[in-house]
Amino acid sequence: MSFETLMLPFQFAFMQNAFLIALIVSVPSALLSCFLVMKGWALMGDAVSHAVLPGIVLAYILGAPLIIGAFIAGMTCALTTGYLSANCRVKQDTVMGVVFSGMFGLGIVLYVSIETNAHLDHILFGNILGVEPHELWTASIISIGVSLILILKWKDWLLHSFDPIQARTSGLRINFLHYGLLAALSLTIIAILSAAGLILAISLLIAPGAISFLLVRKFSTMLWVSVIICSSSMLFGTYISFFLDSAPAPTIVLVMTILFITALAKKQINSSRSSV
Repeated sequence: MSFETLMLPFQFAFMQNAFLIALIVSVPSALLSCFLVMKGWALMGDAVSHAVLPGIVLAYILGAPLIIGAFIAGMTCALTTGYLSANCRVKQDTVMGVVFSGMFGLGIVLYVSIETNAHLDHILFGNILGVEPHELWTASIISIGVSLILILKWKDWLLHSFDPIQARTSGLRINFLHYGLLAALSLTIIAILSAAGLILAISLLIAPGAISFLLVRKFSTMLWVSVIICSSSMLFGTYISFFLDSAPAPTIVLVMTILFITALAKKQINSSRSSV
């Protein structure tokens, strides 16, 4: 394959925007994934990513900004899950499954009941090749804000994830940290919508943190390693999808899955060698 052919994807404006949105959303997704993995909130990311659909549809019906509807729906799902988990005997993962599947079903019912030019596939699976300038700006603002907050307060959220009791006795505002992380999760999912869609957003919120967790021992190292993994996976997945004629978002997820399997195999091999 010639050099001109290899550089072909960079000559198209839609591919340039795709690479740009991939870089933009990779940073907050990777940072947040580290906290979700350490806190055991993988299913929470899945729940919120599915639950924003009815908020998007209702915002469209009311003529309100879609970002506001998505954020309200995401926070509603998170708060409802937290309340039910604290006030009933059912375990949290079961409550999450019921809440997010119910809200996702409500979103589908609302969507088919209205006439719209918006394609459901773009909402569910993303439309990274059709990203518009206003979506780039929205994702950029959210990504910068969420990333700065996570970087500045990462030690507080780390202590809260490992030992909430110790965090409380240390004088940290537990409720602020808890709901702040939920708000960061909802906002990040909104930023991811253009690139990966609702269903595939969960991979971006879990895989980078899970892979870096297998590769490094220090959480501070885990943060920047996850950013490198997420950004390189998104760029490479978008790049090879051009030649494979496949959808970029599923290709990105496939790349991350391969990286996770490779990291897991490396971890197992190292453990076997150390035990001999």
